[in-house]
Amino acid sequence: MKTFARFAIRRIFIAMIFVIAVSLVAILLVRLAPGDTTADLVLAGASKEMIAAERHRLGLDQSALSQAAGWLGGLARFDLGQSSRFGQPVAGLVAERMANTASLAGLALLLSVIVGLPLGVITGTRPRSLTAALVTVVSLILVCCPPIIGTLALLFVAASTGWMSVAPGAYAVPTLALALPLAAMLERLQSQAIAEAYESPTIAAAAARGVPEARLIWLHAGRRSLRPVLGVAGIAIATLFSGSIAVESITGWPGLGRLMFDALAARDLYLVAGCVLAGATLLALGNLIADMLRAAADPSVGHA
Repeated sequence: MKTFARFAIRRIFIAMIFVIAVSLVAILLVRLAPGDTTADLVLAGASKEMIAAERHRLGLDQSALSQAAGWLGGLARFDLGQSSRFGQPVAGLVAERMANTASLAGLALLLSVIVGLPLGVITGTRPRSLTAALVTVVSLILVCCPPIIGTLALLFVAASTGWMSVAPGAYAVPTLALALPLAAMLERLQSQAIAEAYESPTIAAAAARGVPEARLIWLHAGRRSLRPVLGVAGIAIATLFSGSIAVESITGWPGLGRLMFDALAARDLYLVAGCVLAGATLLALGNLIADMLRAAADPSVGHA
């Protein structure tokens, strides 16, 4: 138990460092890129005094390191600065969109697990069946399909058939666009893992003792196969959040991905940093949960 506690504390500390480091790097990259949020004033023919005053208000007359240090100090007070595009505190904007993205990602993750893992068990234990052949082909197509293409295809089907709403904020299309590729990935991983677990000596010994086949597959082999699947859960979660930017932008979902796109287009420094902070927090939290589940399933992980 003490080993698991040390493992959890170490992972939490690493997650916090990751979130802060990624956010600071985002600030520095936006500052180092040419141009800034006052470009519209320049194009509008504003005076040099007005432009200078706006740059001072936004802190753009400071060095990149000074501004990053100031943002870090504000973070300690839960102050993420002011959005230059929306004229509102970044914390409020990001919190609302973060909740939207978390709900969408959580629903997509749940759907992908419910669909992907059982199908992986079927294809891994019945590899020569017609069901396994069909599922394998579909999974490979979904894994190889870019998120943009998959989302556009779902929008086309929804608009053509009326089976799903294409209105901004509707759950069906963005959820499926995120869940289907992830379910295909989980199915491929689970299929390989349970095929290896099903051939292990312990499963053969249990079968010799007369344990029913369904119990062997879904309990004994299924439990053993979860360890390698959980080992790549962090990558799966990262894929989920990286794909959400394109999906949210195309479907009009009011989440972090769409807000990040708007912030980058407007060169809104503090809003970009806030979106990166929120996204990194969700990613770190997902990886942390995956690490805890992996450590619980395989005690040797806690010694790593």
